[in-house]
Amino acid sequence: MFGLRTQIYLKRLKGIVVFSEGFVKFLKSKDNSNHLNVMEKVEHIGIAVRSLTDAIPKYEQLLGTPCYKTEEVASEQVRTAFFKQGESKIELLESMSPDGVIAQFIEKRGEGLHHIAFAVSDIRAEMEKKKADGFQLLNAEPKTGADNKLVCFIHPKSAGGVLVELCQERNDE
Repeated sequence: MFGLRTQIYLKRLKGIVVFSEGFVKFLKSKDNSNHLNVMEKVEHIGIAVRSLTDAIPKYEQLLGTPCYKTEEVASEQVRTAFFKQGESKIELLESMSPDGVIAQFIEKRGEGLHHIAFAVSDIRAEMEKKKADGFQLLNAEPKTGADNKLVCFIHPKSAGGVLVELCQERNDE
């Protein structure tokens, strides 16, 4: 029903977490001692799927909780569906375009884990810190993401093979 990669990462939601050495280095960064607001928590895990119509019922059954929100992010050519399991969220991602980032990801790697997102209180400061620590940001400025967030992605090549999303709750004034 689910790919092995997806099953492994869903099991990790229950507290069993094994990360690559490079990803652990990313989490620790070079000097977190002067930066108290480093990754506050895992905000969500993003999973690429071919079809939300097919995936939502599967994940509702798997997680034992209903999808609480669906949303389109036109700038990213993606439709999302969110589930909450305890303090953790799962974001399903479906491409809105055959040449979208999610469609390309699925073509190359198949359905499964796409990214892990960490909540931060000041995304711009965190972006500057990660950039100074040598991590490659995929965007120079935060972008509007799903679920009322400002987001920035860090290239997997500089984060131990994991696509990392920094996200901050938007405070629209």
